Amino acid sequence: MDDALSRVLKASLPPEIRDLVEDNVNDLRNGNFFTLISSSLVKCVVGLQNDQSLDNAAYNDTEDWCDFIFRRLNILLNSQYYDLSLEQSRMYKQHCLLLAAAAALQLFVQVSLTGPPLAYSTASLLIPPSIAEDSKTLRRFRERLIASRSVDGIAAYKLTPYPELLCFADTILASPSIRKNVKVAPWISARLLMMHQRLLSETSSTLQDQVYECLEQLPALTALLDEANRASVEIELQLERAAVKLYFGNDRQTRQLLNEAQQRTGLQYVLTGQLGKRTKFQEKETSQLVVLAKSQSTGEDGNHSTSNGASNGPEKIDLNDDTLLESVSFSDRATASGGIGLVAETDVPPSLRNLDPNKQPQLQPHDSILLLLLASSITSAAPVDGLTREETLPYALRVLEGGSSNWQIYTEALLVRSRIEGYKSRTTERGLLQLQALVDQVIADTQIANNQGNGHAPATDSAASNSHSTFLPRPSSSESAGVAERLRYVYLLNAPTRWELETELAQRWTSMGGLRSALEIYERLEMWPETALCWAACDREDKAKRIIKRQLNHSTAGKDAEAEDNENETWDGSPRDPPPSDAPRLYCILGDLDQSPGMWERAWEVSNGRYARAQRSLGRYYFMKQDAEKAAEAYAKSLKVNQLDGQTWFAYGCCLLELSRFQEAVEAFARTVQLDDHDAEAWSNLAAALVRRGPREPSTPPSTDNSIDLPSAEDDEAAIPTSHAPEIDPQQHLRDALRAFKRAATLKQDSARIYDNVLTVAASLTPPAYFDIIAAQRRIIELRGKIDGDKCIDEEIVEALVRHVVSTYPPMSASKRSTNTDSGAVNFDAATALETQHRPGSLPALTVDLLIERVEPLITQSAALYRTLASLYLWLENPTASLDAHAKGWRIITSRAKWEREGDEKEWEVVVQGTLDLVDAYESLGPRSVGLSSKNEGNEDVETNGDGDIVARDWKFKARSAIRGVMGRAKDLWEGSQGWERLEERLRELKGQ
Repeated sequence: MDDALSRVLKASLPPEIRDLVEDNVNDLRNGNFFTLISSSLVKCVVGLQNDQSLDNAAYNDTEDWCDFIFRRLNILLNSQYYDLSLEQSRMYKQHCLLLAAAAALQLFVQVSLTGPPLAYSTASLLIPPSIAEDSKTLRRFRERLIASRSVDGIAAYKLTPYPELLCFADTILASPSIRKNVKVAPWISARLLMMHQRLLSETSSTLQDQVYECLEQLPALTALLDEANRASVEIELQLERAAVKLYFGNDRQTRQLLNEAQQRTGLQYVLTGQLGKRTKFQEKETSQLVVLAKSQSTGEDGNHSTSNGASNGPEKIDLNDDTLLESVSFSDRATASGGIGLVAETDVPPSLRNLDPNKQPQLQPHDSILLLLLASSITSAAPVDGLTREETLPYALRVLEGGSSNWQIYTEALLVRSRIEGYKSRTTERGLLQLQALVDQVIADTQIANNQGNGHAPATDSAASNSHSTFLPRPSSSESAGVAERLRYVYLLNAPTRWELETELAQRWTSMGGLRSALEIYERLEMWPETALCWAACDREDKAKRIIKRQLNHSTAGKDAEAEDNENETWDGSPRDPPPSDAPRLYCILGDLDQSPGMWERAWEVSNGRYARAQRSLGRYYFMKQDAEKAAEAYAKSLKVNQLDGQTWFAYGCCLLELSRFQEAVEAFARTVQLDDHDAEAWSNLAAALVRRGPREPSTPPSTDNSIDLPSAEDDEAAIPTSHAPEIDPQQHLRDALRAFKRAATLKQDSARIYDNVLTVAASLTPPAYFDIIAAQRRIIELRGKIDGDKCIDEEIVEALVRHVVSTYPPMSASKRSTNTDSGAVNFDAATALETQHRPGSLPALTVDLLIERVEPLITQSAALYRTLASLYLWLENPTASLDAHAKGWRIITSRAKWEREGDEKEWEVVVQGTLDLVDAYESLGPRSVGLSSKNEGNEDVETNGDGDIVARDWKFKARSAIRGVMGRAKDLWEGSQGWERLEERLRELKGQ
């Protein structure tokens, strides 16, 4: 099977050596790796065969093996020969050694991930005989190689098989000569770095940066190909880049790359609803989620799939449930439009409407990979809950039930399904058994064959060399897939290694209560941190601490051999020197169990200041202790090691807010949203930091060169720099804060707190952002109105909004009347302008809708809101409603008990002023006509609408009654007070009218 790398490699070969190297390329493509790593050139590099220029470059036991190879490699590539044959040319050697490095990497992937097992030992091919022929020496040698793979204080898996393969490939690819002159070197380097990352228990920012740097160079390689090969290579390149981004948690770029890959492949798919039955006894068909998908060229043979999986593929476990069907049985009843019971059929592409969900065509391998990556990206980006799993499962089922022609793709689909089914009571057994079957298959396929070339085991895992019992019968060699098929798409799938898969099985056993089975797996894999965490999860922290201390310290009495089987041994002796490679992580776990800052500091010390998790734990500890200064210092140290950790930037920004270092907080939250622009809390905190920072002084230089992508009011896409040029606009920080709050509100639409911040910042601008005020207040009412009533309404901001509308725009009813000129003709321009100002969606129309339709029904305790409503109704030329609003507000004021029973003078003054305002409203609005009217200045000859309807003909009586009622209730407490005298004076005025 041909792959993209082989095609690019062939196209990049210089013409003069193409014929010489083509056989090597074919060996790499067909899985004949032994030929490549056993060549005479490789033997010269590793010291198994001498060259005249390498006589003085012999290996000694004190030298690092990788340094030894690198030294010989440079000598070999820089040597001058009198023989000018192409086989002795530097160009030929560079390409042959690169192919050998690629073969070594493929062999490492084969023994760690896919299988089948090797029939020979690589030790005799790469390692000096003095080491390879002695099992103990070989074991120690490989332990040193594994320890050298630690990055950023994160240790590599201590039982990594055949580490010499990865180290040899890494050393070859580290040669500047090869990286410069062989065009495909960055692609192979990216794959090697990803495999290096898979050895680590945590993601390394150093490796992540290096992988991304290599990936940036890959798109240019497609220019080397002709049109016939370019399309398929670009597809594989997009999928491989998407898999890398997904592994490092960059969900947004992953989806972008997958969308681009879909456009290139021509895959058509849709997640939709289909009538069907899920249980054996179900009579009524209900809507079931299904993925309808069809490749541009259906299947490899153009026919529908009739098999359940890949040829020579892994075993698919049946459900065998007494209620659930093996798979959903979809309806075969045709609809009127020719479909077969589709739900929301208009959303389904026409080419997919006639697909039978029970028998969909086989997908092309690239399309199957795309669906599996899409399912993984959904799980990575969304909360882990039932809805997410229900959305993800149909993608895996589409690959499984449609069949796949590739062994590794089918294996990955089974793994995705087993992960989802592990959370359902009806399918958890099948999910566990399927995962167990996959683990057994991988262990069996990556075991070392007994007939190795030199008879030596890998000397890193004694258990691995023993025969492993499997849940299902082990397939024979004729029934198993070949090397080339297994490795064909492995880099596009993010397939787990053997130990990662076993760790996942142990976690599944732990979640189901199978603690003993989980511990057996962890102990066999010698994963002592996981073993300790498993005991800690079962409330056996004493046992967990003892396991960790045993790895870090000698026994208390200094006799480790005698203390091995002593359950009472606490392992509090002297620290081991040198400490184990995973000591930083072990110290951190011990610190987590004891909440001891000293352990985290020790982890930072033994990692030589490279283990970022230690400082993150310290920062979290100090922040919980409300020591923001020390927390910020710890987070800053962590970020110096790993600058791509968005959560650490967020925590660092929170500490800076507590310390009132607002400019630095702005920069911290800016980095957070640059790494993840869907973090609503980060956008919200960024806005808060901008508000509290205030306008920057023109002379203040920026401390970093970061910029924040903030949505603009026009297109929500503009980039607003916050750290480049000094701000001239004194309100620029508020405008940026508003945009950040709006972005946060868009991402977290159920947060009333964020919308309240939008409301506050929008109102603080000059002039205020009235449309944002209305939108925010409306959303707050929707979220909190039923619970908080009128308390969720900002009285002052709403009053300012109405005051602006009333003072700026003509009355709304005026837009419905024709505007006449002095000559009596209709002025159409003025009428059109009025209609435009009051059209739906305009500020007056939105204000009226907010106040009347949303605010007024909630008012129960706010007199101020009724006063605002009264002024709005008056602007609408509805004096009756305006007067009614005044009366309701007055009733709220007088219903309070403090002025009447508790003698609160301030409350009494509020009641007096409210009563006088009501009387003024009666006097002003009572004589008016209900219809279109003018003010009756002398209270006589009132102009009416023709029917003689007045707002309140008895307004004087009601005004006097209001005053008398208040005075009657206040006589015992407030008679003779200043407020009492004001009411008496106003009452006399009414009597005199």
